Amino acid sequence: MAKLIDQFRLAWQGSTQLSPLFSIGFAASCLALSTMVRWCLAMIRPDVFFTPYFPAVFFATAFGGLRIGVVTALAGGALGVTVNFSDTTVDSARFALLLIFWVVCGLTIWGVEHYRSIVAQQHQIAKRLIREEEYRKLVIDELQHRLKNKLSTIHAVLHQVLHDQPKIWASIDLRIRALSATDDLIARVDGSGCDIKDLLLSELGPYGHVRFSLNGDPLFLPAKLAVSLALIFHELATNAGKYGAFSSARGLLQVSWSVSDDRLSIAWDETEGPAMGPIGKPGFGTKLLNSALRPFDGKAEIAYLKSGVHCTMQCRIPRS
Repeated sequence: MAKLIDQFRLAWQGSTQLSPLFSIGFAASCLALSTMVRWCLAMIRPDVFFTPYFPAVFFATAFGGLRIGVVTALAGGALGVTVNFSDTTVDSARFALLLIFWVVCGLTIWGVEHYRSIVAQQHQIAKRLIREEEYRKLVIDELQHRLKNKLSTIHAVLHQVLHDQPKIWASIDLRIRALSATDDLIARVDGSGCDIKDLLLSELGPYGHVRFSLNGDPLFLPAKLAVSLALIFHELATNAGKYGAFSSARGLLQVSWSVSDDRLSIAWDETEGPAMGPIGKPGFGTKLLNSALRPFDGKAEIAYLKSGVHCTMQCRIPRS
């Protein structure tokens, strides 16, 4: 029974066609049922000749197709003229009703076929879009694989060149690894971006989940903004591990964020860290904080308080 219902559904949507024998049998059943209904109506209104056959034409066309619908309309008209359930005679008025019946049936058949053709086209478009989406994912996966290989090659080349300069290499190595981790995170959500909480967890997780708290509603970041924030978070976390809250056994970090209209505000607060010493001239990290959010009409401000580092970031969230 379920298989039969599925066949009728596919036939109605134009995805398939019922077999000719089955379509003819179905149309005949519809005509027989309509004639039975007409016989019942004749007890009340003997002048109802063609109205009961409209549903038969509709369903025969919907499930059997154009030809079956036309044959059903012709057969229904013939039955309406030749079969009588009262003593009424065939006159010119009945032939006039027959013409009206066929005109309405023609419009019904055209409407059903037009609907079926539209649905069939939509199914074809949907299948093509599915194939194109599968191909797009394949291309993106291949590009991500090649990008990862290139990043690994760059990492290896720089390590070979800077093996005798450990301080410079340590700084570059960590940033390349941060970029790679962010790319992997974004790739897991089909390259469109990632949630800010997942981004922070990937950067702060190695320091221990009990050392930090994240406060804010779920927020999906577009890919470009996610990469910029990942660099900033990595720089702040690295500094916290070297000189700030994560370098102390009791140090804690709290990151909070909120959104107003299309503006994102982030607060980075470190507490219980070691006392801050004299601040030297701005390094790469400070320059990064000042420039990373400029493409998003944003800025970052950092303050070295007695309680620890306090950094605020503001930027516009791109629409895509």
